Amino acid sequence: MTEYINLVIAGTVQGLVIALAALAISLSFAVARFPNAATGDTMTVGAYVAVLVQAATAGSLLAGSIAAIIVTTLVSVACYFLVFKKLERRPLVASLIASIGIAFFLRSMLTFFLGFEQHVFQIPISRALNFSGIRIIPIDLWLSGIAILVLAATFVLLFLTPLGRRMRAVAADMDLARASGIRSGRVMIALWAISGVLSAVAGIMVGIKTVVTPDLGWDLLLPAFAAAILGGIGSPGGAVLAAILLGVAQEVSTPFVGFTYKIALSFVALIAVLIVRPAGLFGQPERVR
Repeated sequence: MTEYINLVIAGTVQGLVIALAALAISLSFAVARFPNAATGDTMTVGAYVAVLVQAATAGSLLAGSIAAIIVTTLVSVACYFLVFKKLERRPLVASLIASIGIAFFLRSMLTFFLGFEQHVFQIPISRALNFSGIRIIPIDLWLSGIAILVLAATFVLLFLTPLGRRMRAVAADMDLARASGIRSGRVMIALWAISGVLSAVAGIMVGIKTVVTPDLGWDLLLPAFAAAILGGIGSPGGAVLAAILLGVAQEVSTPFVGFTYKIALSFVALIAVLIVRPAGLFGQPERVR
């Protein structure tokens, strides 16, 4: 029982990381009307910026994190202006394919300039807190707290601010929002800026928990997509809850399927939801006239 509690704790931390990426994907689908497949590689950009800046500033993780958030946000907004804005009136599949192309481009640039060498964050070694066999790593507490704060701040922005109301109006009907005087261009810039921040924080968290490589974000993209679909595409709260459930399920399954194959749960969840309830657990089926 103690071992399973430890797996649930580890799964919750992993689920919070997935939740950040799933929320970015869910927001892009709700507002921009397509799932952004470049989210994973945007996370990788954030992780690389953070680890390189930390190394250049005598081990300052704060400086690395701030630089990562700024650079990743700029990359995300630049992708909107250079690519996605030009495809707004095109079919959904055009933007989706474009996002896949951006993902490969970002990964290729990282590989070309930095190679496949692994990078690690400089994190002080600390002893795990032990409560009768239940182990809690201090860095996990910090990472969980930061993830919860970022998620909470995003939901406050979405549901308790004028920008959030405008964003939800654009998500509901862009043409009607424009007719009502809402500047959809500014809303889209805010959307991609938020996605950049979420991706940067998620990338840093993954890099701290593992190592920074060009495939860092790609490995997390499938669980993030599965969580976004499981929670209901366009449902931010559902995506976060589904991500945490998926993270816990993956870790708890490790003793049975092994570390390598626990990712298969994402495929299973993805297929099951698409077959049984395509709208997701918390999504609402759309009716077409």
